[in-house]
Amino acid sequence: MTKTLYAEFTVKEGSESRVAEMMATLTEHVRKEPGNVTFLPYTRETNPREYFVFEVYRDEQAFQDHIGADYGREFNAELADHIEGDGSVLTWLKPLV
Repeated sequence: MTKTLYAEFTVKEGSESRVAEMMATLTEHVRKEPGNVTFLPYTRETNPREYFVFEVYRDEQAFQDHIGADYGREFNAELADHIEGDGSVLTWLKPLV
């Protein structure tokens, strides 16, 4: 079964450009992962500091491979300095059909 989630976070004022650069680089890497099905980062239309990232992985192992990647750990470590709160809020999704 696929592993599906979305992540939400709000970027601190002044960090918008850096986070946009970081997200572009991360997106490039993640989309090349063999187990990645979908990786779609968005910002809220009414507040571009609010991010929403929709992610789908082939299965649990593909997701584990994703979170174990060096570039993902580096992204999350730097992101912590640029966002409000303690980190991304993850919501796990289960398909209906």
